[in-house]
Amino acid sequence: MIANPQFSHITPEEYLAMEEKSDIKHEYIDGYAYAMAGANDPHVTITLNIASIIRSHLRGTGCRVYITDMKAQIDSLRRFYYPDVMVTCDPRDTQTPNYKSFPKLIIEVLSSSTEAFDRGDKFADYQQLESLEEYVLANTKRRRLDCFQRNEAGLWVLKSYSDMHDNFQLSSINFEGKFVDLYEDVTFLDERR
Repeated sequence: MIANPQFSHITPEEYLAMEEKSDIKHEYIDGYAYAMAGANDPHVTITLNIASIIRSHLRGTGCRVYITDMKAQIDSLRRFYYPDVMVTCDPRDTQTPNYKSFPKLIIEVLSSSTEAFDRGDKFADYQQLESLEEYVLANTKRRRLDCFQRNEAGLWVLKSYSDMHDNFQLSSINFEGKFVDLYEDVTFLDERR
């Protein structure tokens, strides 16, 4: 997401109508639409890898996996974001074809331009989703996952995985995967030199 809004103050309904016709994606924060930048090879590859792994795991469960083009709505804050990967198992989300309001898992693949926002204000916003059980940040500079899980007391607990681990867990969907599969075919930018 870039820092400057692309349009003057608009309603959520105007944003959704605009977004259906737009050639580029915008995230919506309290009346303002912000254009999103494109992604690099590691970002796209990690996103596809994790979405494919999760989709295979959840097949036949009634849960749905969405990538990059599906919006997550945070109604209480008047926000719409485009998570890199989102899982919802709530039947109410079948009623809204352009956004989902009840995700249980959101994964953001970090980039240099969005990392601070993804770790800070965006995470704080996502915490307002009562359905959200887990928020995961996948690093594109090195092999690392930060998994924030909401515990029974409603507090967020961090569990980190790095390339020293063989496996990683996503407890919200009862999943254990191989770390090597998550980063398959990923060449980090500093490895290209």
